[in-house]
Amino acid sequence: MGYIVLISVLGIIVALVVFCIIIYNGLIRMKHNISKAWSNIDVLLKQRYDELPKLVSVCEGYMQHEQRTLENVTKARSMLESAGSDQEVVNANNAITSALRSLFAVVENYPDLKADRAFRQLQARVSQLEDQIADRRELYNESVNLFNIRIEQFPDVFIAGLMRLEEQLLWQIDPEHREDVTMKFSAAT
Repeated sequence: MGYIVLISVLGIIVALVVFCIIIYNGLIRMKHNISKAWSNIDVLLKQRYDELPKLVSVCEGYMQHEQRTLENVTKARSMLESAGSDQEVVNANNAITSALRSLFAVVENYPDLKADRAFRQLQARVSQLEDQIADRRELYNESVNLFNIRIEQFPDVFIAGLMRLEEQLLWQIDPEHREDVTMKFSAAT
């Protein structure tokens, strides 16, 4: 009878240890998925960062009196360069997105620029990168959401507490980016 109790207690302890290991490994996997998703966004942000000087250079010759728009793109790019924290990176990229929206809206007033092959290629490349960044942001937010849910669920909350895991922030856009963009088109001459 004593052996049965001892084996039962050992079986329960082993099952609990295995269960805790499974929870621990799952939380670690989710934590690293968030880092991976952020790194994937970073790759695209770097590509966009590298394309912006080319885009501004092509536009400068055509848009000499739209200097403010071009300066905003350059300023947003330098904000990204000096960003230290994840939140500063998010803010800088939101500024770049806003500056690009303004730039592409202003381009409508320059039919020669719109027709320029180099500009069209750069615009297509930057637009493609923007789409990819949006997709990666969605994946990042999904990873963060699953992680945040998991560290608050029972029984994971106990292991997460022991691991000192904290809720991660979702990638959010500035409230001004939720507003409609006003597009002004000039009559073709």
